[in-house]
Amino acid sequence: MTHLRRISAVATLALAVVPAAGVSPASAAAKPATPDVVRPSANPVKLQSAPRSLSVTYTYEGERRTLADFLTRTKTNGFLVLDGQKIVTERYVDAGRDTRFQSWSMAKSFTSAAVGIALREGHIRSIDDPVTRYLPELRGSGYNGVSIRNLLRMSSGIEWDERSDVPRVQVAANKGLPVKKIAARQVRGWAPGSAFEYTSMNSFVLARLVSQATGTPYHRYVEKKIWQPAGMAATAQIANDGNGDSLGYCCIYATDRDFARFGLLYLRKGKANGRQVVPASWIKTSTRPSSSVNPRYGLHWWLGGEGERDFLAAGFGGQFIYVSPEHDVVVVKSTTSTTPPDQDEALTVFRAVAAEVARTR
Repeated sequence: MTHLRRISAVATLALAVVPAAGVSPASAAAKPATPDVVRPSANPVKLQSAPRSLSVTYTYEGERRTLADFLTRTKTNGFLVLDGQKIVTERYVDAGRDTRFQSWSMAKSFTSAAVGIALREGHIRSIDDPVTRYLPELRGSGYNGVSIRNLLRMSSGIEWDERSDVPRVQVAANKGLPVKKIAARQVRGWAPGSAFEYTSMNSFVLARLVSQATGTPYHRYVEKKIWQPAGMAATAQIANDGNGDSLGYCCIYATDRDFARFGLLYLRKGKANGRQVVPASWIKTSTRPSSSVNPRYGLHWWLGGEGERDFLAAGFGGQFIYVSPEHDVVVVKSTTSTTPPDQDEALTVFRAVAAEVARTR
């Protein structure tokens, strides 16, 4: 399904109490997972506070609406707008500048960046390699022979239902059960590359791929290759399954300013503090349509659509990092809500914000 309203939503995990298929309740006792700490940069990218009034209105479904109404209606707790490196808007409700928001599926775009860096460093030979070249434990599963590219563009062919399967995996991970064993039990449902099916397990497999290919735990690789060189200013946390594997599909806990720095990294074609952190070629490839099966999706990034250059990372409840190369703007929206947002409306709002930033520059 290509429509943006079917967003990168992890279903309501708070209500999920069913263990993953094949997991016995008795075995779920062991070691509860605690997030891994990711340390900040010694040289953070400087963001200058330069607030200015933005009068943002937009039309959606034939109705004239305002930014203020949108933020209230979607229970937004954090909202930040960058004009280049200038913070022109920053507001918090029941939160603050130091609040570490849960990324949910925005984490998938970080996983994409990690894959791109591992590719540049030669740890991954090609994204057209079968993932089983690097993760032989998956050879007996539905992932056998599936290319890394098809995992990145959510076309793995795995039989999966995001709304029912993710909560079960998340419950298992929180109880300290190895998600890699759940991945190895996935079955083939259709031909890889022939359709789009948003599948969070693909992102877990990609994070594990990064760990195994580089010989470095995923969270430490993100710290050394993304978080610190990209100039993040605060400590973050990355969730894992209690067995050494980061989840990859969700659960980075970070401040809105650091989420904005990640957006800025992509706005600057992978550069931060004068250093090429993510290859420029990977930025271009991952933020362009990855296949005809969903022209609104790149390689773990959602896209603005035909003829548009903007793109966004999106997470359950209304978490967004929006990047507008046209207007040189980054927008971050965070919430503690578990209400599925309308991603089409959010994209419309962010475009109106970016245009207003450019107009008032």
